[in-house]
Amino acid sequence: MDAEAQESFRQFVANRSSALLKTAVLLSGGDRHAAEDLLQNALIKAAGRWHQIDEPEAYVRQILYRQQVSRWRLKWPRRELSVAEPPETAPGADLSYAAELRVVMRGALARLTARQRTVLVLRYFEDLPEADVARVLGCSVGTVRSTAHRSLARLRTLAPELAALSSAGSEPPSRDYLPVEVRP
Repeated sequence: MDAEAQESFRQFVANRSSALLKTAVLLSGGDRHAAEDLLQNALIKAAGRWHQIDEPEAYVRQILYRQQVSRWRLKWPRRELSVAEPPETAPGADLSYAAELRVVMRGALARLTARQRTVLVLRYFEDLPEADVARVLGCSVGTVRSTAHRSLARLRTLAPELAALSSAGSEPPSRDYLPVEVRP
């Protein structure tokens, strides 16, 4: 990698790594350490082909998704479950609703299978159309639809407190949360 490409890569990592890490955390079910590993491996792969990449962020995100798919296709899934700590709130601000929603949502996402979690992250957090999700995961649009439907139903079952949080919250959740429609 020449000096110009090296500097371009460094700027990309400095500017986009926090957004990419956020996606990686969601893909890994809230396990920050696994997310950091996922992102680091994706960046290493991208660095080797940096001079050939037209859209760096899309390329790195594609690597993230494919690596996550490879992880849940492994024969022996990880048996340990790491849980992220609840985020700290800013002093003086009442962010308890957002923090509680984040903790509940990440906990519920962590209890989904890796495939279910990946479909929900791509479909709702990344806001990709079903066809794009199917292309990224190498499956049919129908599989994406059915997996998303079953995953949302399972989220409702795993975290019924989301219904209470969504009706009690004074402000709607931000884009950082997956939409879980609550049905009476």
